[in-house]
Amino acid sequence: MEKGKFAACNLGSVIHEIRYGTGTPPPYLEPGPGTVPFVRATDIKDGEVNLETLFHIANDQPKLMEKCRLAGGELIIVRSGVNTGDCAVIPPVLSGAYAAYDLILTFTPSASAHFVSTFLDTEIGRLQLNMVKGRAAQPHINAEEVSALRIPLPKPTEQVNLVAGMDAARATWRAKLAEADALLAGLDGFLLATLGITPPPEDVRKVFAVMSRNVPDRFDPHFYLPALMQNTRMLVKAGAEPLGSLVSFSDEVWKPAAHDNPTFRYIEISCVNPQTGEARAETTPVTEAPSRARMAVRTNDIIVSLTRPHHGSIAQITPELDGCVASTGFSVLRGINEEKVNREYLWCVLRTKMCLKQMLQRASGGNYPAITEQELAKVLLPLPKPAVQETIAAEARRRREEARRLRAEAEAGWQAAKRWFEEQLLGAA
Repeated sequence: MEKGKFAACNLGSVIHEIRYGTGTPPPYLEPGPGTVPFVRATDIKDGEVNLETLFHIANDQPKLMEKCRLAGGELIIVRSGVNTGDCAVIPPVLSGAYAAYDLILTFTPSASAHFVSTFLDTEIGRLQLNMVKGRAAQPHINAEEVSALRIPLPKPTEQVNLVAGMDAARATWRAKLAEADALLAGLDGFLLATLGITPPPEDVRKVFAVMSRNVPDRFDPHFYLPALMQNTRMLVKAGAEPLGSLVSFSDEVWKPAAHDNPTFRYIEISCVNPQTGEARAETTPVTEAPSRARMAVRTNDIIVSLTRPHHGSIAQITPELDGCVASTGFSVLRGINEEKVNREYLWCVLRTKMCLKQMLQRASGGNYPAITEQELAKVLLPLPKPAVQETIAAEARRRREEARRLRAEAEAGWQAAKRWFEEQLLGAA
């Protein structure tokens, strides 16, 4: 790098300000007029802030929190944990948000935050970050170490051109990923059409009455909303069966003290994409295992989020996720009666609106609606003939394979773009 096309300098020489986010998060709240997003390390992924996973806190915070307030345009670098070194530029839409326990950087006019972020995600940038964060007992990086990182620095106009090239490559990458997601998200419509179920026009009444004799065991008005009751009547008429008659719920517990390795693979609720129903795992030090990391999962299990279940965070545990640990915020479906229900069909139908509406109906709680396993077991599922179930399952497999192909293409193109960026910076002068 020192003999590359552009002169290298310490990153600190172009940093205008570097500050720390808060290590003590305020209480999380349901998003609303008086709340703002709170950017955590887990919200930073692939060089961007994931707006879908952001928690919210009260807009009005004590004065000592002002140092954590974001204006937009800052660079955040993850300071500690398995994602140490991941970074992203704060988009304008997050102006007024707060940052968690991470590093917040702004730069002098000679350096673009987007350029620095892109460089730190290249092979040479990552190499430096990995060397620094590996010096501590657990991955960690501080302001002094970030300031000492070496970076080639073209003129601002050249930085803009390089970032523009990477933005174009990122747009292509995003488009392929969106196409893959749309394939899986579209399963809902395909399934309903194949089942021959046409939902009736939704009853949107908010004011209604229920006879006391028709209130056997639930007294919460939400349970009897006309639109939700209408959905249940439709399924009863179709001969649907309760989930509890088709599966059993696993109670296999993972014990950190009995784990032989220093890390484990953890699936929390935010690791399941509600649009596609696919899960990923995050490698986590056993010493940092959250108290909710207790549910052992195996290949062919289906995990269902019990918190905000109507969002659709429902995933199959594929072979690459075998042996992972899931949050206790999931219910783990394991003993599936495959004589009555195809496993892949079960995953598809659980994610349809007709099932998610039932989960919402049977949930309780204000800011964070949650459903118990006892109520989840009562969710009704249509059970067509095995051939129809297999047709739906086969389409699900086809879409998954095509989605994997698109994602592989997207990743190959993005890695090629990173190599191009490095070559432009580090090529012969």
